Amino acid sequence: MATIHHQLWIDAPLTTVFDGLASAEGLGRWWIPHQQTQHDGDTILSHNPGPEHGPVALKVLEVTPGHCVRWEVISRHPPQSPASAWTGTEVRFDLSRRASPGDWRGLPHEGEPMTVLEFHHLGWDPHSEYYGFCSQAWAETLVMLRRWAEAQTHRHR
Repeated sequence: MATIHHQLWIDAPLTTVFDGLASAEGLGRWWIPHQQTQHDGDTILSHNPGPEHGPVALKVLEVTPGHCVRWEVISRHPPQSPASAWTGTEVRFDLSRRASPGDWRGLPHEGEPMTVLEFHHLGWDPHSEYYGFCSQAWAETLVMLRRWAEAQTHRHR
């Protein structure tokens, strides 16, 4: 099995980034509106990217405040949808604070604290026709998270 992995350095407090990931409300602030329901004792997050894909349902596996959010994709999708490759995969967000690696891409000067997001989408068939497409889509989606979190931070400075 293959994994999509992205690492983002975010100039925002860890709590801001975590709050954007930990609930339907938080996800709706920067990504797409999500609903949060309970089913057989499990928390389910869902959103609908459009009729050609159908609703995406994510079972929450873990929410460790300030550290980790994990989901299992439990929905099924038509074969022509890139989301069809997601069923049974795990999406994981691990957060930490680290010193900035230096002044590039407008990051704070070396040594300034930043939030680091390690994103993993695990359990992919490495031969899936949508592996590369979804890797790029996740990269673009995570940039939306970074922009939102940094805008929240700079607005309050």
